[in-house]
Amino acid sequence: MSAYESKAWLQHYGEWTPHHLDYGDTTLVDVYRDNLDKHSERAATWFFGRSQTYAELDVQVRAAAAGLKAFGIRPGDKVAIVLPNCPQHLAAFYAVQLLGATVVEHNPLYTAHEFEGLFADHGARVAIAWDKTAATLEQLRATTPLETIISVNMIEAMPRTKQLLLRLPLPPVTAKREQLSVSAPNTVPWSALIGAAIGGTGKELEYPEVSREDIALILYTSGTTGAPKGAMLSHGNLVSNLIQGKAWVPGLGDKPERFLAALPIFHAYGLTMLATLGVYVGAELVMLPAPQVPLIMDVMKKHTPTWVPGVPTLYEKIIAAAQEQGVAIEGIRNSFSGAATLPVRTVERWEELSGGQLVEGYGLTETSPVLAGNPMNGQRRPGYIGVPFSDTEIRIANPDNLDETMPDGQEGELLVRGPQIFQGYLNNPEATAAAFHKDWFRTGDMGVMEEDGFIRLVSRIKEIIITGGFNVYPAEVEETIMDHPDVVDVAVVGRPRADGSEDVVACVILRDGAALDPEGMKSFARERLTRYKVPRTFYHFESLAKDQLGKIRRREVQADLLKLLETRS
Repeated sequence: MSAYESKAWLQHYGEWTPHHLDYGDTTLVDVYRDNLDKHSERAATWFFGRSQTYAELDVQVRAAAAGLKAFGIRPGDKVAIVLPNCPQHLAAFYAVQLLGATVVEHNPLYTAHEFEGLFADHGARVAIAWDKTAATLEQLRATTPLETIISVNMIEAMPRTKQLLLRLPLPPVTAKREQLSVSAPNTVPWSALIGAAIGGTGKELEYPEVSREDIALILYTSGTTGAPKGAMLSHGNLVSNLIQGKAWVPGLGDKPERFLAALPIFHAYGLTMLATLGVYVGAELVMLPAPQVPLIMDVMKKHTPTWVPGVPTLYEKIIAAAQEQGVAIEGIRNSFSGAATLPVRTVERWEELSGGQLVEGYGLTETSPVLAGNPMNGQRRPGYIGVPFSDTEIRIANPDNLDETMPDGQEGELLVRGPQIFQGYLNNPEATAAAFHKDWFRTGDMGVMEEDGFIRLVSRIKEIIITGGFNVYPAEVEETIMDHPDVVDVAVVGRPRADGSEDVVACVILRDGAALDPEGMKSFARERLTRYKVPRTFYHFESLAKDQLGKIRRREVQADLLKLLETRS
């Protein structure tokens, strides 16, 4: 009997983790209200030193819901949120949920070019956005259904003393202020949305019934084609995953928790690990608008968290800074890593400094996102993504016959089932159908299941590049680079880094007579792509590996590049 058939992974569960969980009819609205009933006086957010309780947060949530309703938002409508991590982001997210509407999260650093197709697809009429993004979104009014932009000034959520300091007419202060906030004409300020003039306080507002089947969230992801697809996650999907996550971590929520919210909430991993799980356990979210080391170290000195979800590069940066600055990080009880392979040395150094646990897990946007994790009972295995969460099945299938399960120890495609699996792609039934084999979701990842149920990833069918915890889809970057007048052909691949992630690099064939201009190509790409998607390096190739149909073989190009780099070293 195979490990899949016998569910061999169950033997590794911590004694506190049930094999099966009760999800009931719980929605994110229930999660929000239950926490408010239990923990209204607990700290909900901490932002550059300013704290607010869950009761104080609720004042903003209900006022924002009333304001959005006054703008015509009804159950099932889409509301775009385009914000860094800040208290207003959390309030906006739950205001939309109370109305039975759907949040569509976006990276606030996207360009108008990147936003346009997404807004045309989901059709949100209202966007709640960082005021620095407002001018970019303004360009979408003519070509998408977007009508109303609600601008958020993050400085308003800071302590009063910091707000006053940022008003000083000094060049360094002005530069700092402009990094955080700019004027946003033709928008509705957040302060006006939650003021009495638009919708009132929301205390008397009648809220609709919300079910587990309702879509709570849409997050955009891409496949090998590079065409973004909106993954629809229901209340049931998201709540199931946070219940699974809480059951995995021993003692999480048994006493007051403080979560480091450095991962972006607009990403599936950050949203579940922080915005939903945090509220589920009544935690204080220490919110950072960007995962910058100086900001993180300031938190470590003044307000040490107990829970730090992250990616390998984040842990390594914190370790290096803590040792260099002599800053103690003791008190971090639990940490959970995803998005890239977690080096053993990182685990050892982190646990030595923090006194807590750090384990690796695995998931995708379409799975809310976590599917598997290393056990937190001392049975973790370096180099493995762990074992399936409660009520989650993972099967290693023969890529040539997905009905066939591969023998233990042999590689195949990871197929998954569980209550956290998404409801399909928005407006894209063809892509939804292709993502499933019968009732199994196809992850696109190749892996091996050992005879005891532990899983190791081997490679990615989808050729996703993971850099700094973000997914980059080669085809999207290639499409942009191909618009450059000097480029005849291009293959975008990952260049491995020591921390297990990759740098995005481009291998290009140039037109006759053109010279390679890396800086010029970077500038060209930056006008059209978010910075983390812009290739770090451009390499000149005379030819790129292709198949018989002329399609570029990215893995062969990557292998050729690595050989080239070896000869140069």
